[in-house]
Amino acid sequence: MAMDFRKGRMREEPEINLIPFIDVLLVILIFLMVTTTYSRFTELQITLPTAEAEKSVKRPVEINVGVDAQNRYAINNAQVAYHDPAGLAEDLKKAAAEGGNQEDPVIIINADAAAAHQTVINVLEAARLAGFAKITFAAQTGGKK
Repeated sequence: MAMDFRKGRMREEPEINLIPFIDVLLVILIFLMVTTTYSRFTELQITLPTAEAEKSVKRPVEINVGVDAQNRYAINNAQVAYHDPAGLAEDLKKAAAEGGNQEDPVIIINADAAAAHQTVINVLEAARLAGFAKITFAAQTGGKK
């Protein structure tokens, strides 16, 4: 016969202490409230003011510089021989003078995707030597899949 030592005691039911659980939930709630971005600020209906100014009639001269995959240079669709950045700078100045506005032309670099990186750097250096500060790059939209 087995002896039962707990015969006279009542068995206590285990209880779950909910206070730490509530504390953790409150901390998570506060964290979410602080880190949430409110989208109501991005949904503002704004009516922009209008201006009656005329569009600028004078448009800056654009000089298109092309570099193909064989590292050949072309300025405004006319192929030029490249010897050094200074020579290319002179060609850029001539193209600006032909455009009628030598002051501040925009240099648009159209480089082939397979062109060497150095060829684009040569065009940038030539534009710097020619004193042209406005430079942009042409790219096509969409990629090959």
